Amino acid sequence: MALLRLNRSESGNSISARMVAELWEMFVEAEAKCSVLVLEGGHEVFCVGADLSEYSSSEDAPDDPGSLYRLWARMATGPLLTVAHIRGRVMAGGVGFVAASDIAICSVEATFALSELLFGLYPAMVLPFLIRRIGRQHAHYLTCTTQPIGAQRAEQWGLVDEATPDTRRALGRCLSRLTRVPSEAIQTYKDYLNGVTGPICEHEARAVRANREMFLNSDNLRRISDFTTLGLMPWEREFAGVRAGLGRTVS
Repeated sequence: MALLRLNRSESGNSISARMVAELWEMFVEAEAKCSVLVLEGGHEVFCVGADLSEYSSSEDAPDDPGSLYRLWARMATGPLLTVAHIRGRVMAGGVGFVAASDIAICSVEATFALSELLFGLYPAMVLPFLIRRIGRQHAHYLTCTTQPIGAQRAEQWGLVDEATPDTRRALGRCLSRLTRVPSEAIQTYKDYLNGVTGPICEHEARAVRANREMFLNSDNLRRISDFTTLGLMPWEREFAGVRAGLGRTVS
């Protein structure tokens, strides 16, 4: 398991080009070593979005805004199961990190807001991920009102999967299951999930093909056989060794 902690507390963990580049490198490193990554901020602030102090004229616009979008896309579609661990405020681009995560756990004090429209902007890069997670109208409401929503509503809308007073306990419970998932299954599952759109009748051929491939896979068949003949859960054999951990801080 890898742990990445946003560590620009003096600026609300605001997103800078350097942060995006460092996160990208760390995701590449983590993908080679583990299957689960936790992204967290501070106790008071998760992430407030772009570092607005960097933008005072058109000349200050980022050279490659797509680098952040590609980072979120990597979170949403890549081989890692990503978990956002949220305490405190989340604003603007910070919501993008939450929406791109596979699972999000927040404290009951957490708040979420899209403030861009107040500045004549709109969350163009956040919205594809946010709509995918909570639906068009909820995303539209957050964008238009610019008002924060609390943890309870975020959980009701599906922006987070669990809002709890004890995030560490919830995170530990979640990780105890995620770390047992075979790493090679994650990418194929996420590829399949990200291709499921439109009327379900259109997906029959693809669903049947994927099902056949899964049940022809020798590793999958071995896990099934171990369970049916020996009573072994998949992780009891494959995860008997000590799992290496990564702990990193992003500045």
